[in-house]
Amino acid sequence: MKTDVSVIETPSLGDRSYLASDGRVAVAVDPQRDVDRMLMSAGRMGARITHVVETHLHNDYVSGGLELARQTGARYLVAANEAVSVYRDPVSDGDVVDISDGIRLRVVDTPGHTFHHLSYVLEEPAEDGSWRPVGVFTGGSLLFGTTGRTDLLGGQHATELARAQHASAHRLADLLPDGVEIWPTHGFGSYCVSGKADTNASTIGREKTANPVLQLTVDEFVTRILSNLDAYPAYYAHMAPINASGPPPVDLTPVARADPATLRRDIEAGHPVVDLRHRRAYAASHLAGTVSIGLDGPMVTWLGWLIDRGAPIVLLAATAQQVADAQRELVRIGIDRPAAAATGDPGQWATDPAQRRSLPVADFAALAAARTGDGHGLPAPDVILDVRLRNEWQRGHIEGALHIPLFELPRRCAELPEGVVWAHCSSGYRSAVAASILVNADRRVVLVDDRFERAASTGNPVTTSA
Repeated sequence: MKTDVSVIETPSLGDRSYLASDGRVAVAVDPQRDVDRMLMSAGRMGARITHVVETHLHNDYVSGGLELARQTGARYLVAANEAVSVYRDPVSDGDVVDISDGIRLRVVDTPGHTFHHLSYVLEEPAEDGSWRPVGVFTGGSLLFGTTGRTDLLGGQHATELARAQHASAHRLADLLPDGVEIWPTHGFGSYCVSGKADTNASTIGREKTANPVLQLTVDEFVTRILSNLDAYPAYYAHMAPINASGPPPVDLTPVARADPATLRRDIEAGHPVVDLRHRRAYAASHLAGTVSIGLDGPMVTWLGWLIDRGAPIVLLAATAQQVADAQRELVRIGIDRPAAAATGDPGQWATDPAQRRSLPVADFAALAAARTGDGHGLPAPDVILDVRLRNEWQRGHIEGALHIPLFELPRRCAELPEGVVWAHCSSGYRSAVAASILVNADRRVVLVDDRFERAASTGNPVTTSA
């Protein structure tokens, strides 16, 4: 393949953007909102971006497509049938878009993830003068071992779109040779997918042997995909409307600094004050009234899911770079300007030492011991709280545990029985968020910082029963 296809990953959202270049010009596919990464990639290639294409109106992030087109003067390609108010070049099934004399895109209608979803087949000149397909940008259609979910436009459309998703995947498999590479946008941890990606790279031929959508009948596929669908972040409801109306440029300049007195007022006013440090640092010492959502994990997903849209967010971090990193993550879901930030440690953020708190931390072995009364100083659990999602719970959970998914916890704290709560998830990340929420609700909490796969082997009975 003569074309250089560069991958721009956004692991925190589970997405990939792409830049395809012949060394002179380039086409950007599904860019994230912080377009400087795409511009730097084009600079390294020595290429000028002349086209920006969207496979669909994204539900999981604010697109940078419009801004990238503004900054580069590129053509902005969006499905003709999408109801958008921004200027775009409308494209439809069968259109051929010439990028250069060495690259062109063929537009393929692939509804399923959304009604007007498109895929773009990358073609290069063959020796006989014809054009041959070498890869396909599949967005949220045919992914690595799975497909995009079909319920993001509303549950009432999920079955219809699942049938369309099956037909679209089969259309790509029938249309393209086995050696054609697949370049999906979703599938790397995004909540836009109906299952986990099973590899890091793939081709049409591999998907024919590995992807359920190409092996099941349409009815079998619909049943499977609908049964696998789980909750998705609340902020998704805001993404497509922002993308349809055109997001403004991002502002990543430093936010206002918050001093200890300002932090105290923010906490007393009920504003979300988010501690971005690692959960272990938070457990050792934190400012009372704050929430632990560490930058070392899917911070942007959980902050966007748990915090009321439009609330004045204050960020706490060890360094200014961590605040800047968090700002970059947040603009990707349309949270443009945190109200303020403070750096350092809890000793610098408190106006009084009494405002500092700590949390006990344990593993699953300690939980098993504490259940028998041998907790080595840790209190026995009155409640074992599992904050994982429904699908995780159904695959296996500790016998006797109470299941409240993390995204439901802020409004369901009152449902927890009295006593000491041991909170766990699959890794410790979400249980730290849950523990901070519960402590702010005046509950006694032990944070289980351990992988759930160790629960059974350390003496905790695991069951799949309801």
